[in-house]
Amino acid sequence: MFKSKKLKALMLTLGLSMLSAQSVHAASYTVTSGDSLYTIGNLFNTNTTTLMQNNNLSSSNIYPGQVLNVSCKTYTVQAGDSLYLIARNYGVPLSSLRQANNKWDNLIYPGQSLNIPSAASTSTVAPKVASTSTVAPKVASSTASILYTAADVDLLARLIQAEAQGAPYSAKVAVGAVVINRVQDSRFPKTISSVIYQKDGGYYQFSPVLNGWINKPASQDSISAAYEALNGADPTNGALYYFDDSTKNTWLWSKTVALRVANMVFSYYN
Repeated sequence: MFKSKKLKALMLTLGLSMLSAQSVHAASYTVTSGDSLYTIGNLFNTNTTTLMQNNNLSSSNIYPGQVLNVSCKTYTVQAGDSLYLIARNYGVPLSSLRQANNKWDNLIYPGQSLNIPSAASTSTVAPKVASTSTVAPKVASSTASILYTAADVDLLARLIQAEAQGAPYSAKVAVGAVVINRVQDSRFPKTISSVIYQKDGGYYQFSPVLNGWINKPASQDSISAAYEALNGADPTNGALYYFDDSTKNTWLWSKTVALRVANMVFSYYN
């Protein structure tokens, strides 16, 4: 009888714990100063495109105080809980738990609902480059497809801006992905800058280098797209070329089409 009562009590405790931890569903996140859709995506294991779709956004521009729908687990605070214990139980950094809930003090109360960030979330603070440094530090993260510098992000974003201005956001990510795919392909140069500035047969590979548009500043959309591509997002699944569908170049059209977005065509090597 004693063992039976203990077992029932244990099962009741487990049942309450399971009720307090909810499955992944739509939750809300309030934007704070310095946030971007890219950093929020990192926090909740999603991406800018999905956040834009789920919130009916026409661009990646957001503002402090804006409430966004995010998909994440939530946890209902129980008596005796602390932020530290909750973070430890879910295997997430305490700083990420605080950020996911804009919670920078330690005051929580039973019944309060907390967003649980992704355990794989990376730092949302962009790497700082000392003004006296001539070489930007390499950036490594658990999700990065290649090592890159702050200068690489800027250059890639400017190419995206020049090539896909006015195109859907997925096309911008795809342009960035083509550059990353080339860096990773043995048939092309091995750095972002050398890929973008490459000449083949005396011709630049990317027209914005020739016409000077590569020197124009990038929008926040293009910067976010650059970060997504650098961290592995690839709507094309490996494309190495892109071109406007108005081109009459039969060599480009001979390539296998990987993706079409608006008037942009992305294709594989063969």
